[in-house]
Amino acid sequence: MATLLRQDLGAPIGMAVVLSFTVTIGTIVSALATSRIVWRIGTARTTLISVAMTAGALLGFSIAPSIACLMVFAILLGLGGGAVESELNHYIAGNYEARHMSWLHCFWGVSVTISPMILSVYLSEGDWRDGYTVIGLIQSALVAVLFASLPLWKHMEKKRAGGGQAPQADAPARGPDEGRKPKNSAGVKYALGTFLFYCGVESTAGLWDSSYLVNVKGIPADDAALWISIYFAGITIGRFINGFVSLNFSSPTLIRAGQITTLAGALLLLPPLPAGFSLAGFLITGLGLAPIFPSMLHETPARFGEAHAGRIMGYQIATAYTGAAILPPLLGMPAGYWTIGIFPLYIVLMEAAMLLATERLNLLLRRRHDAV
Repeated sequence: MATLLRQDLGAPIGMAVVLSFTVTIGTIVSALATSRIVWRIGTARTTLISVAMTAGALLGFSIAPSIACLMVFAILLGLGGGAVESELNHYIAGNYEARHMSWLHCFWGVSVTISPMILSVYLSEGDWRDGYTVIGLIQSALVAVLFASLPLWKHMEKKRAGGGQAPQADAPARGPDEGRKPKNSAGVKYALGTFLFYCGVESTAGLWDSSYLVNVKGIPADDAALWISIYFAGITIGRFINGFVSLNFSSPTLIRAGQITTLAGALLLLPPLPAGFSLAGFLITGLGLAPIFPSMLHETPARFGEAHAGRIMGYQIATAYTGAAILPPLLGMPAGYWTIGIFPLYIVLMEAAMLLATERLNLLLRRRHDAV
């Protein structure tokens, strides 16, 4: 992609990284502002406009005549993506069960698998613009579906509320909640810490595991690439299975089980064992990560109160993207100075920090429950 950008638009070799970082910044800003936007125009319209922004950005990439235009569309993509992710997670957490949240994020995994495959077909032919055109058209079809379904949002909310008015789907239900603390407000920082380190683990493993397998374990590059796919498949399939498991286990139980499983998988990477143990460790890590993110999101209203869930959901999404953007590159500095062999230790430390933050939050929640 970077090579084609340089050839087509005369972009510097690092422009792909700049564009990616721009999307991330837009996503963070948008996630933080989403609760106020939803208060003004409602969930349905926020979702429709946000998805339309992402579709427009993708189609814009396909016709952008310059780097400046690519930057504008990257900002648009980030702003749209952050809003729709923050508010859809809030909507599902407040109106549906844990299994629906898990399946929502399972299909996120499916989409992030399919989209690069579509783009790679056109990249192999040297035409990156057609790839973005196809993906943009698919996103545009989703916009059309959302527009047609606008009346259903209010209908479904009324049905779930037993005939009452929809609190979020079609119109604002309450004013912004600045100046009032959410319940368990002391635990917000621990929840944010969990999201920070979760995305740090997921993104670091996805970015650096091939380098570790090739340079430390001596696995051929094509085999390492296959195992990266298996790692992400473990997350996606795990979330599909977790939707059924959540029928019998609570979200806090699934979060703890996932974090312990993830830590166990990473610990397999630490000792100088044969390569097969490392491959198993990545698969176990992916399966362990599967229930954590959707279960934490679904717990947001229960932890902090529905009145504040939208705002805190935005904080959580913004923190998650911050962890994904900052923590993986941080490994590059010590790895360059010493060796990529420190990768397992880095993963284990982040997972331990994630588990510690979660258990500290659980302790605060238990104390509050006992005090009531």
